[in-house]
Amino acid sequence: MSDMQDYNSSLEDVNSRKFGTFSYLPAMDAERIRKQVEYIVSKGWNPAIEHTEPEHAFDHYWYMWKLPMFGETNVDAILKEAEACHKAHPNNHVRLIGYDNYAQTKGAEMVIYRGKPV
Repeated sequence: MSDMQDYNSSLEDVNSRKFGTFSYLPAMDAERIRKQVEYIVSKGWNPAIEHTEPEHAFDHYWYMWKLPMFGETNVDAILKEAEACHKAHPNNHVRLIGYDNYAQTKGAEMVIYRGKPV
């Protein structure tokens, strides 16, 4: 059996915290973020963008960036909103969500921009 890698992460070290599956992988570049948005759109899920301060990511609700983009299928429009949120809040984590209306749950959720703790 191969050795399992330990991912050092703690509540005290804000930079080490993990946020779901994608956070254990290298940071996504623009191309990979686009692919995730394309996937969300292809599934018919409604995209939404949230943000929060890194130090509050685990103990507070995340702030909604505008309203969810119900029925939006333009990948560039979704990416533009995510980038606008990041530019407006450069120190915050920005999370992309794909909400599945049928299952009434999140079909996808990932931090696409990591903020810097103050």
